[in-house]
Parts: sequence; C-alpha cells; structure tokens
Amino acid sequence: MRGATHAKWAACAVAVALGATACGGGSDGGGGDGAGIVSSSWGDPQNPLEPANTNEVQGGKVLDMLFRGLKRYDPKTGEAKDMVAEKIESTDQKNFTITLKDGWKFSNDEPVTAQSFVDAWNYGADVRNKQNNSPFFSDIVGYDELHPESGDPKTKTMSGLVVKDAKTFTVALKEKFSTWPDTLGYQAFSPLPKAFFTDHAAWLDKPVGNGPYTVDSYTKGSGMKLRTWDGYTGPDKAQNGGVDLKVYTDNNTAYTDLIAGNLDLVDDVPAQQLKNVKNDLGDRYINQPALIIQTLTFPLYDPRWNKAGMEKVRQGISRAINREEITKQIFQDTRSPAKDWTSSALGEKGGYKDMCGELCQYDPAAAKQLIEEGGGLPGGKVTVTSNVDTGSHRVWMDAVCNSINNALGRGPVCTVNPVGTFADFRNQQSSFKLTGPFRSGWQGDYPLIQNFLEPLYYTGASSNYGKFSNKDFDKLVDEANAESDTAKAIAKFQDAEKILAAQMPSIPLWYQNGSAGYSERLSNVELNQFSVPVYDQIKVG
Repeated sequence: MRGATHAKWAACAVAVALGATACGGGSDGGGGDGAGIVSSSWGDPQNPLEPANTNEVQGGKVLDMLFRGLKRYDPKTGEAKDMVAEKIESTDQKNFTITLKDGWKFSNDEPVTAQSFVDAWNYGADVRNKQNNSPFFSDIVGYDELHPESGDPKTKTMSGLVVKDAKTFTVALKEKFSTWPDTLGYQAFSPLPKAFFTDHAAWLDKPVGNGPYTVDSYTKGSGMKLRTWDGYTGPDKAQNGGVDLKVYTDNNTAYTDLIAGNLDLVDDVPAQQLKNVKNDLGDRYINQPALIIQTLTFPLYDPRWNKAGMEKVRQGISRAINREEITKQIFQDTRSPAKDWTSSALGEKGGYKDMCGELCQYDPAAAKQLIEEGGGLPGGKVTVTSNVDTGSHRVWMDAVCNSINNALGRGPVCTVNPVGTFADFRNQQSSFKLTGPFRSGWQGDYPLIQNFLEPLYYTGASSNYGKFSNKDFDKLVDEANAESDTAKAIAKFQDAEKILAAQMPSIPLWYQNGSAGYSERLSNVELNQFSVPVYDQIKVG
C-alpha cells in the first residue's frame, strides 16, 4: 500500500473583518529582509521536517525547497522526471536497479550516495521511529520485519534494499508495481545525510538537504527563513536569494498584507476576496486546476458510524449537500462539484470519471429516504469538523450544514466544530478522536489515480484516518498496481471506486483549483500541479 501526504487544506473561512486576526509572521516588512528575498504566507507544519514524517502541505512546501529525490514532478505537466536518478531499470516490475547521477551533494558537502537513500528509507520504515509516511515503504521486501504490527522490529534494515556501490542500489518489491518508479518524486523518498543520524537533534533544529535552499532560521508560530544554497549542483537553481515563509492564522490577513505591500505571495486566496482579486491583482492572480479534492471523511472507528446500514446514512448525507450552489456562491470559479474520489485534473486518460453518479447529486427527498432506511443520524445529529486557520474553511462548513439542515427539514441537526489551528486538527484526526465527519481534503503526492485511492482507503494506509477497511477494495488496488497495461490498471482502480460509492467512507465535495496572488516585485510565479508555488523559479525585482 501507499502512504501519503498532505491534504491541501484550501477552501473558505469565517467572515471576519480584514485584519481582525493578527498575523503571526515576523517583523520584516515588504518583500523580506534582503534583496531578492520572496516573502510568502505559510502555516506551521504539524511535525518536525523529517521527509518520512511530513504528510501535510505546509511542511511539504519546505521539503520541496530543501530536498531533491530520485525523481521530480515537472511543475507544468506533473510528469515524473529523473532528478538524482540517472536511470531506474526493471525487467519484471518487481526488482529495480537504481543508478545515481554524479555530482550530487548535501549542503554540508556530504556526497549523495546510494547509502543516503537506503539509510533514509530504512529509517522511514523502522517502526521505532514513528514516521507518518512509513507505509510508503511497505511494498519493499523486509518492511514487515522492520515495521511489525506490534512489538520491536526483528531487523535493522529491509532486506529488499541492497547497496551495490556508491552510485547503485537495488530494490526488491513484494509484488509487481509497474508505476512504482513514478512515486519516487514524493518527498518521503528523499535522501538523508549522515548528519541526520549522528546528531539528530541538531539536524531537526536546522535541517540539511540536497535541494536549492538551506534553512537560515525557524521560529514556530512566526516563520521560517530559507536562503539560496550557492553550492547547489542541480539543474533547477533558485532564481532568487531566498524565501521568507511567514505564519498567518488567517489568510484574510495575509491577503491584506499582500495588497498593502507587506507580503509578496499568498498561495491560497481566501473566498471572501475572490470577488475582488481580479480587480486588485489583475494578471498577478493565478487560478488553475490542481490535483486537489475536498472530502468529508467518516470516523468508521466509531461504531455509531459503522454499524449495519450506516452506508445509506452516509450516502444520504452526501445527497443532502448542494455542491452546485455552494461552489457557485462561495467559490465562484475556483471549485467544481466532485463526481468521484480523485481529481478532475487527472483527466480521462489519468482515470478521472464520474464514479459517484447520483450519490453526489443534491436531492433532499432521496437524502431523507436513505438516512431513514439506514437507521437515522447517530444520536439524531451530525457534527462537521475542520481547522479554521489556514485556508478559509468556516464558510463552506456552515454552507454544508445549512444545506443538510434545509434538505432534512428537522432543524439544526448539523453543526460545525471549528478547530483553531491546523496542528490541533491534525492531531485530533491522526489520533482518531473525532466523532463525526471531518475535512479530509487531499492534495496529490504524484499525478496517478492510485495516489487518490490507496493512501486514503486501503486497509491500514497512512492517511486512512477514517479507518475504512474493505477486502474487495484492497484486492482491486493490489491487482491494479501489478498491472503493466495502464488502461487496464485504471479500469481496476475505477472498479475500486465503485466500492467507495457503495460504502461512502467519505463524501466527495469539490475539486479545487490552485489559487495565488503576488506582488509587483515578483515575476515568473507559477503553481505546480499540486497548487504549490514553484518557489525556486520566482524572480524578484
């Protein structure tokens, strides 16, 4: 199974007066504290910035600047292109030989070797290190011994990883996985220097990678300063002097700072500003499709939501949500109603297809009937939970609940549970403490249909926070992964989606565009397919 990352937490927030919520950013004004520095809005990551422990977008933004892996996804097309890898070869889609390019090194001048990858992957897989992205390595032979379901590991390394020489290592997978090389652009597969292991605490204070930037300083709750690494030898050298990431607890404040000239870049324009943004920014506003879907996931670990017949209740709640109205009135042209559990940005060739059908269409009468047939809402009510600091989530949560309440006609049976910070929300989500449907927006790690299904719904997957488990779904995913014919693999993944429609472990809400606005100081600003700014290519002045 795959693990996964960052749900891109975008959407809409509570309507407060602009500037009412204080910015947590640093005191630097304008575009940073030096020539060529880009200042950008940000949110504190949930965990320390270990590549195998970061599976959310705020931390992912930093890792994308600090590290380069075997592959890198083309910012324009999403294609997985070789970066540190010279070549990745296999004759059976199960055993791979990976050869590295010459000249790569970490910012502390350590060379990047085959051992740098093997050590990092073994660390990420080791159950004792409690890394969120451990399941990304679960396809490798020996993972189960290093990451047992209980107890200590029986080994220190995965037997499926073998270093041949400084530039070459081999990987043995448990089963055929034809697109496995395309997953290697994800940050969990980044290499790590020896310093990570010899002085772990010091590394966490100031992470050392092999990418175009280094960490200058980080103050939790305030911001992080990254500076261009002059010794970087990769093909995508930074076009600016660095990036100052400033923590905001409300994107409306970030937008106000942008308009006032106190910030260079906002990479999630709040919903309240969508009616103004074109007049405010003109062609400095970016709005483009992205590999993002917003969903509501049910806590199936709670018996009240997982008893017999509750799939009809879950389907009924889906039918009570007026996606068309919400996306038009709140999001204007930055969202579109979801019709499956993937992303419209994948396109038909990539596996996007209407797999939800009428279950994602608003029908109050059908909603009532399904909920009644399933035994009714647990306790007669439903509570929707999300963080409300990054993105602007309060508005759409209110709209969803209003839609459900209007459809059912039973008063305020749907209420919202706003969680103040992203970190608090993620901690509640990842510790399985939520008792009602919760926001589980997903930003793809790589542009494959597999990445929108396996990490979230495969039994035991790293981002399966609702604890959905279905043997038939797992079997279809395994078969799809082993299929070398792309069209046949996609068809099996779509068969797996049919099970999601029947069981409704999560409700697809809408597909999300990437949106950003930037100051007149900047040029060459682009978002990649994951809606993240391509920071290294931004020019200042």
